[in-house]
Amino acid sequence: MDLKQLEYFVRVAELGSFTRASGVLNIAQPALSRQVRLLEVELRQALLQRNGRGVTTTEAGRLLLEHGRGILHQVARAHEDLGRVGGALAGRVVVGLPPSIARMLAVPLTREFRQNLPMATLSITEGLTIAMQEWLLTGRLDIALLYNPSATPEIDIRPLIEEELFLISLQDGTLTEEPISLQEIAELPLVIPSRPNSIRVAVEARMASLGCKPRISLEIDGIAAVLDLVADGAGHAILPRYALAMAAQPQALFARPIMHPQLLSQLVLATSAGRTSTMIQQATSELLAKVTLQSLRSPSSVKQAPD
Repeated sequence: MDLKQLEYFVRVAELGSFTRASGVLNIAQPALSRQVRLLEVELRQALLQRNGRGVTTTEAGRLLLEHGRGILHQVARAHEDLGRVGGALAGRVVVGLPPSIARMLAVPLTREFRQNLPMATLSITEGLTIAMQEWLLTGRLDIALLYNPSATPEIDIRPLIEEELFLISLQDGTLTEEPISLQEIAELPLVIPSRPNSIRVAVEARMASLGCKPRISLEIDGIAAVLDLVADGAGHAILPRYALAMAAQPQALFARPIMHPQLLSQLVLATSAGRTSTMIQQATSELLAKVTLQSLRSPSSVKQAPD
């Protein structure tokens, strides 16, 4: 049994599509189909059932998928152990970061990774929580930081920190740090990401429990773009205070506490429950947790924008 063919089959089975798997594996779809078909011929078993929406596994396919995941994991561990003979862990790890903190974490995470795992390779991808949950399941990501993920047995989570959300406004010289209530915010025009952004969902759910709803002026995805629009007077935003670091003109913005009730957003470290983490992935998870806590708890990350 060819390991490459086995990897191809596992990815197609997990993704439920030759098209999606070809993109993840960076191989042409006809070549991918041919290799999986050769595996079926060798095993004398139909492994996948093709349909108009993609593919599903047969009984034999489900059995091979279970074995295949274990085999590929053992191969990865063998590579790691051989790398340790040379004195260091080796391998590639793909980490997913939310856009709101990717800029803050990328440099310190890369620095720590190179210092502690010099023989390994780090790849960083940005994405929203909903997308990154799917990428963890399909193997596109090994580890991810997620905001308020929905509970699922397919994802293992490790809570890291609860972040306070603030009302971000254009500084006009009259604003104070006196807290503002959610009901008061419901009267203000908001510049906010579209669903299923985790902050958008949290704001709508909490306001609904109070019998009100947000007054949305503009929907736009991308924290930097949201802050640019707030600075241009288009409305207000609800974000963690450290998001001000992403603004082109942080001095033009003001972060005001939200109370009655306070808005919190939970950041977690997530991995796929269906895959056993390799040693390089475990080491990277610890580095990511360390860097995240240091960066988000540091005074500079939560400093109020100057008047």
